[in-house]
Amino acid sequence: MTSASEAVEAAYKRIAADGRDGIWIALADREVALAAAAAVDDRLARGEHLPLAGRTLAVKDNIDVAGLLTTAGCPSYAFEPTDSAPAVAALVAAGAVVVGKTNLDQFATGLVGTRSPHGACPNAHWDGLISGGSSAGSAVAVAAGLVDIALGTDTAGSGRVPAAANGIVGVKPTRGRISTEGVVPACRTFDCVSTFAASAADAALVAVLAAGEPVPANHDLTGSLHRRSLRVGIPAFDGLTFDGDILGPARFSESLGALVATGTGWTTSEVDLLAFRSVGDLLYGGAFVAERYEAVGEFVASRPQGLDPIVASIILAAADVPAWKLARDQARLADLAAALAPVWDEIDVLVVPSVPRIPTIAEVAADPIGVNAMLGTYTNFVNLLDLAAVTFPVIAPPGAAATTGEPAAPPPSLTVIGPAGSDALLAAVAGAVA
Repeated sequence: MTSASEAVEAAYKRIAADGRDGIWIALADREVALAAAAAVDDRLARGEHLPLAGRTLAVKDNIDVAGLLTTAGCPSYAFEPTDSAPAVAALVAAGAVVVGKTNLDQFATGLVGTRSPHGACPNAHWDGLISGGSSAGSAVAVAAGLVDIALGTDTAGSGRVPAAANGIVGVKPTRGRISTEGVVPACRTFDCVSTFAASAADAALVAVLAAGEPVPANHDLTGSLHRRSLRVGIPAFDGLTFDGDILGPARFSESLGALVATGTGWTTSEVDLLAFRSVGDLLYGGAFVAERYEAVGEFVASRPQGLDPIVASIILAAADVPAWKLARDQARLADLAAALAPVWDEIDVLVVPSVPRIPTIAEVAADPIGVNAMLGTYTNFVNLLDLAAVTFPVIAPPGAAATTGEPAAPPPSLTVIGPAGSDALLAAVAGAVA
């Protein structure tokens, strides 16, 4: 096993060799990180069980890490927290070493990874394509092999979209499973801390530890499902869109087939996804955006330097949402949730495309609001309905393989969704292929 000290040394070398702007907002002081790694190695030598020993960790810069500034992607908002967020502290206690804070769509407002004064975060492998957001830097740091694991946040897809864009696994846990204390809020009602890793097993392990849950003795967090029945919901065709990508339907069909083929006794049934997507329309098409003003609106209204103009416009416009509209949308959401609840009596999991397609940075620049909205097609409703989800590539990411050159797009990505509390089941389903 690689020692923690060796892992940290290697991480800093990889980061220096990568050299791209837009991934990191701040790196931890190398000597501080090495001292933390040496302490992990000492603990191991004394016989402590540390599930994350030898793992390097990146943290989205809206999550507190003691000793590093929290900026939420806005330099003038910066403050130095006294303590790390509980999720960070739990991973550090388990042996992980924080390497740095990563770039994001400012105030976690966006799914594109381009709304930052630190510049657009580059995609890990596919030049010109977006990295996805808002947890852009965290996903890219893992996908590019700069660190082993990362934390992000997910309010409308901010963990799942960048996972899909960069060909890795992203876990959006049940709301409240991982504490959001020490996280700059986006929309408090729907915010979740998310996890990233190259494999479903590692992403699930990070989620378990960040939540303070016990780890199985054999660390088997994505145990085989091939010997049990599983009722898999598949979207009806009229509920799907690939935003003009002519290869999208075939990619989804093939990847879905590959997933279902891993199980024995799995059954499939059709689900009306349009009903779920109508819930997602409430997030930014309705009054819930008022929560963004509640979180940071007064600060943004003071017009400090370093505001992203699109982010500022979204947050400031939310100040004008009347209370009756928020009450109306809350009632509408409750009605929709009640109407959709019986779906989970018929299926165990729902499988959807992670995103309709991965756009280019140029497309986002030309239509920043429209493209951003498209990316949330299959993610927004999950948070509003308090569902859990795991996003994963069906074909191995390109970082290691490919002697004939990398493909022009990320591998097909699926998201498996389940009701609150189904996190372990979803990890197992994702683990069947990732």
